[in-house]
Amino acid sequence: MAQELKDRTMQYALSILSIVEQLSFSTSSKVVAYQLAKSGTSVGANYRAACRSRSDREFIAKMEIVLEEADETLYWLEIIEAKNWLSANIVNTVWKEGNQLTAIFVTSLKTAKAKLN
Repeated sequence: MAQELKDRTMQYALSILSIVEQLSFSTSSKVVAYQLAKSGTSVGANYRAACRSRSDREFIAKMEIVLEEADETLYWLEIIEAKNWLSANIVNTVWKEGNQLTAIFVTSLKTAKAKLN
């Protein structure tokens, strides 16, 4: 499962970067693009760090960062869709994957926290 999620988060980051590359160069879209690129690529990077955790507490702390970045990425995608900067089809496909990953991370965190208690 860990390798599958590493692969999925890598593909997610690449999809996010593709969206960033399609955005126009207005001042506001540049800000959103920058934030989206940062949070969208952080999901996979932080998940990899979580996989290398030395304890359950460290895993939980790192996974909470993963979850925070995943949720932030969804927010920026919603801004892009609300502003009609890209077609809804392009954004929705990536948003759905981000939403699925977020659900997986929430479940993983709940399991890890239950195990700790």
